[in-house]
Amino acid sequence: MEKRFTILCPTDFSECSLNAIEYAARLGEKYQGRLFLFHVLNREDYQKMSPEDTHGRYQEEFVQEKLNNLQDAVWKESESKGLYSCETAIREGGIVQGVLEFSKSVQADLIVAGTEGINELRENIIGSRASRLVENSDRDILIVPRRVFFKTPRKLVFASDYLEEDKLAIQKVVEMAGFFKAEVDFVHVSTSLKIMDKTLHETMVEEIRPFVRYDKVNYVLKSYRDDLALALENYLQVAKGDMLVTLSKKKSFFQKVFTKNISKKMSYFLSKPLWVIKSF
Repeated sequence: MEKRFTILCPTDFSECSLNAIEYAARLGEKYQGRLFLFHVLNREDYQKMSPEDTHGRYQEEFVQEKLNNLQDAVWKESESKGLYSCETAIREGGIVQGVLEFSKSVQADLIVAGTEGINELRENIIGSRASRLVENSDRDILIVPRRVFFKTPRKLVFASDYLEEDKLAIQKVVEMAGFFKAEVDFVHVSTSLKIMDKTLHETMVEEIRPFVRYDKVNYVLKSYRDDLALALENYLQVAKGDMLVTLSKKKSFFQKVFTKNISKKMSYFLSKPLWVIKSF
């Protein structure tokens, strides 16, 4: 049996996680894939949604009903547009670990998650669950910031640090871009624009081109003076990019961008979805 592209979307029923479901469903349509709506039972979160049930007696029943309602809404909207299936699942335990374990059990190709949810008022909310998912997942993950609603992407910005894996990653990026007939900006940001940087950029572009069978790819070299994360976000805004894409490999561009301090800045200010490619 042919494996379908599989998307896992964890939800805590917050506005942000509902936005993530919208992204997951739209991508599921394009990939003609399976979508899992997933919830990890958590007493603290449940108490905020249903304070009258002080002992959590009806928690699983309550959650299953909400998941079923979401499932019905997604299926009604997306079945005719290509989504192969929409399923639900509930697990108990730690939220991050639960998502990671379930993603492996269903062989998910992509996890789509919101950056903030019901925990946004906690002191340590700065992308805590989302950043731990990104750090520990071996699956690609798309992070949808709070108050970012789905719109058809017209440009994807792929931040490159000239890794060999870029040749594989760019193929994933152009596949998604092709679904929406979107442009792709293949961008490297450097602390300078010396002749050596330009020569290296030209060499990498020539190596990348044979792997790209798509005519809407732009190759860009930019310089920055301050920190890298804010430079990327600035480029995303100026270029009118709809999604930032980066790799997460050891000693990669991702580690340079997402140090502890910078990841906080990105969690606060990044206004577009972030797709972190973890596997090929």
